[in-house]
Amino acid sequence: MYGPGIAVCARPELATTEPVNKHRHSRDVVSARPIAVAADTPVICSAGGTDPDLLAHLRDSGLPVGTDLREFRTEREFAARVAEAMSDGLLMSMEYPQPTTLCPDERALKSAQLVGYLNNKASITTLVDPRFQAHRSVVTRGQLAEAAPVEKSWVLKAATNDAHGGSLDVYLHRAHEQLTLPAFTEVLTEFVVEEYLQILRNWGLQFYVGADARARLLAVTEQRVDATGVYTGGRFGAVTTPPAELLAECLAITQRAADGGYRGLCSLDCARTQDGRQVVLDLNFRITSGSIPLLAMQSVRPDALDRPAESVKLTVDGALTDLLAGIRPELAAGGLLLVAGHDTGHTDNPIRQSTLQLLVLGDDPDEVAARRRILEEKTGR
Repeated sequence: MYGPGIAVCARPELATTEPVNKHRHSRDVVSARPIAVAADTPVICSAGGTDPDLLAHLRDSGLPVGTDLREFRTEREFAARVAEAMSDGLLMSMEYPQPTTLCPDERALKSAQLVGYLNNKASITTLVDPRFQAHRSVVTRGQLAEAAPVEKSWVLKAATNDAHGGSLDVYLHRAHEQLTLPAFTEVLTEFVVEEYLQILRNWGLQFYVGADARARLLAVTEQRVDATGVYTGGRFGAVTTPPAELLAECLAITQRAADGGYRGLCSLDCARTQDGRQVVLDLNFRITSGSIPLLAMQSVRPDALDRPAESVKLTVDGALTDLLAGIRPELAAGGLLLVAGHDTGHTDNPIRQSTLQLLVLGDDPDEVAARRRILEEKTGR
């Protein structure tokens, strides 16, 4: 996909204004996602994702596990791994914007400025045809109270080129409910206030741009969201097909990014509303939690690509070995594909947490959803 001579780094930047351990777990987990499908592509990844027991499970399932894993345990080691990769003559595919002091633009497959711009929630107006845009405005912190009143429903997003630890969640407010603004409103100076839509279907369209600069569709997925509208996982295989014109627009958006120099995976969040509108909601130009399961299925279960499947993330305050032991019966029974994991015990992070990302496969969507819920209940997440 990326071409030869490329090293992948999927870790968000640690902002200089943030404490060292803030968002550390989520940042390191993201860095480990590509391991399961990397094959011979060099990957700069947290040592929490190279746990021997985890890698053994991935290999035993037939996945093309990375053979050139350049692991780090500390912030200093992270910078060292990047420097070593560049000294080996590799171009860096930074999936999140990193400082040019760490990775100069001339050593990057795609510049930090480009990656930051494409993922900035305010940039969607320049990339998406107006026919497919929700009504939105970009406001400053001083304008926020007037633009986002308590008595109306609205959606709040961060407007920034920076990654901020990959922690900039979307905030949804329903009219007259209690208002508790997210933490990013205390850090950033600009925000996107977007209309609150009544969504009928919610898709994550997965695309990629290869070395030939051509945008291609990887697959169509649907998104699961919780009661507040926050993403909790994806549905794969047997999903509702989006309208042809919406699919065509998303391909065109990806090609616009490719023409600007983007290479790699991306996921475009879009929807059909209850009043029949077709809307592109978010652009995620990076490796996502939806793309890795799809690549894993293509590698070892191509027969399942058109059958029901759901992704699930399990997190516990403890060791990965214990988390794996707890789901070993389900793994042995089949219909469950492990695609990523992380254990902070292999890093200098003082907070002990372990995470697994899995794909529940089957023939019946209700049965798949039921097994996914059982897994979540076992870990209390």
